[in-house]
Amino acid sequence: MKDIICIGSATRDNFLELDFNTINWPKTPLKKAIVLPFGEKLEVKKIFSTIGGNSANASVTFSRQGFKTACFAKVGNDLSGKELRTRLEKEKVDPILAISKNEPTAYSVLLLKNGERTILGYHGASNTFVKNDIKWNSLRAKWWYLSLAGDSIKLFKPLMAFARKNKIKVAFNPSGYHLKHGRKQILSSLKDLAFLVLNAGEAAALTGISFNRERQVFQKLDKLTPGIVAVTDGPRGVTVSDGKYIYKAGIFKEKKLADRTGAGDAFGSGFVAGLMRKNDIKYAIRLATANATAVVEKIGATEGILIKNDFNAPRFKNFKIRVKKL
Repeated sequence: MKDIICIGSATRDNFLELDFNTINWPKTPLKKAIVLPFGEKLEVKKIFSTIGGNSANASVTFSRQGFKTACFAKVGNDLSGKELRTRLEKEKVDPILAISKNEPTAYSVLLLKNGERTILGYHGASNTFVKNDIKWNSLRAKWWYLSLAGDSIKLFKPLMAFARKNKIKVAFNPSGYHLKHGRKQILSSLKDLAFLVLNAGEAAALTGISFNRERQVFQKLDKLTPGIVAVTDGPRGVTVSDGKYIYKAGIFKEKKLADRTGAGDAFGSGFVAGLMRKNDIKYAIRLATANATAVVEKIGATEGILIKNDFNAPRFKNFKIRVKKL
């Protein structure tokens, strides 16, 4: 039996790095926009190709931390799908891949500048999970790490029913699409989760409460789930609740910011890996934060993921975590 199976998307990520011109653009989160001249050719400084997608990213974390891991995703019958399988096997992840006959493997082009990026994404096969794709006996495990997008959210209910029946602990990181199109479904399923991880915007969308009212957000979520809830807030760090105590932590200072892609997946999977190893929230927060920091120091969502011994580095030893009663 596997220690954990990661269920969700797997993509082929392709990074293009060049000196893009930017302008002020208040409609975007960073208040800036990239300007590309129409009808011209631009010289790219660097290119880099790797794997991505939440289930692939998370599975690399668990495998590098020493757990028996599988990745369940849907890919196309194409070169990108074959490359994903090869890379997962190289990472000692068992690839449980459904194959789409009609859609190619999910594919992203990421325009990178100074650590920030604009993503051009095609979801392809990853959004076309159907019930017939599931080989139920292959999904028996101690834990699941679950994140679904697109039409794949239709599988959420049967997957959760299977997890309940088979006493599988579920860690859940809902996609933006799932929050938008399946909020009530998510709320009704929180009672069956062992761990829920969101960013501040997602927490507000799920609860209907601004994260400026942080205490009320956690009070609502703690009433709905017996599991641990973690809410990340970018450079401001993370807040975690176990229903009794609130844990607050900042971030480790990165050596350099290369690329923020995959930081959220690295945090969520790192936290669950910490719980699996020690069932200690402080340890889980430290491992999750270290993993996310290591990821943003390299281009790509999996290149910087920590191996087990990396976490013993002196830079990750001292980390302030504040604890108070909820």
